[in-house]
Amino acid sequence: MRILVTGGAGFIGSHLAERFTGEGHGIVILDNLSTGFESNVPENVNFVKGDIGDKELVARLFREYHFEVLSHHAAQMNVRHSVEDPSFDAKENILGTLNLLQTGMEYGLKKVMFASTGGAIYGEQTAFPATEEHPTNPIAPYGVSKLACEKYLNYYTVEHGLKTIVMRYANVYGPRQNPYGEAGVVAIFSRLLASGEQVTINGDGKQTRDYMFVGDLVEANLAGLDYTDSLTINLGTGLETDVVQLYQYLAEAAGTSLEPQFGAAKPGEQRRSVISPEKARRVLGWQPRIELAEGLEKTYKSFAA
Repeated sequence: MRILVTGGAGFIGSHLAERFTGEGHGIVILDNLSTGFESNVPENVNFVKGDIGDKELVARLFREYHFEVLSHHAAQMNVRHSVEDPSFDAKENILGTLNLLQTGMEYGLKKVMFASTGGAIYGEQTAFPATEEHPTNPIAPYGVSKLACEKYLNYYTVEHGLKTIVMRYANVYGPRQNPYGEAGVVAIFSRLLASGEQVTINGDGKQTRDYMFVGDLVEANLAGLDYTDSLTINLGTGLETDVVQLYQYLAEAAGTSLEPQFGAAKPGEQRRSVISPEKARRVLGWQPRIELAEGLEKTYKSFAA
């Protein structure tokens, strides 16, 4: 298949582009390198530096390559930044996505695989783990923008027959995750520990998340690529881990007894987040296989190398 991977120089996108290429698909990466790195781009993959909101560029790419599938991973994904600047978040995530969809319709796009959020989209959960039927009440603009994109995707499915796979990701971690900024706690902690620096945990560290290794996520995307209908699914483990426990796993991998320090809690972050993977197991035959301790050790070693 001819696949456009937006955000393909970033953490998740580069792993997907690498695997898609290995499966024999024709891949083009579009990334503005705001958080990604050209060094992440797999060999023998066409890379275009640019923004998904650039109408002329996006039209040229669709006209030249006639993509069948859009793997859409380009996004402003920092929850805290979305709280500080909701307009920027909406511009990047909603308007950029609409540009891709509208242009794709003009040039025969058949399928979209959309990276949504299984954490922020549900808001403060009332059931644990959350299924896809859980109410969607995001408490940060980032989750609001992802939910809006899901609604637009449904419109294009109903109105234009576009096949859409909406994938609500848990907290994905692994090698190549950007350790700078405020998103990606595993990467941030791994970099600091590898440098012998003290880690700061925001709040009391008892906030929980559902952590999934990037390799498992890639396998889910491959299963979704072969699925022939439209679908909304959670991609997570169904297991909660608090930040203190996460730190302990990483400190063990690093072989350090250095204790973390604690800072102020950050706005816009929910207390507990965990999503059920049962629908993905039932419909796609997919399930996560990498245990957290193993995945964290692999991740830490990639930062310490």
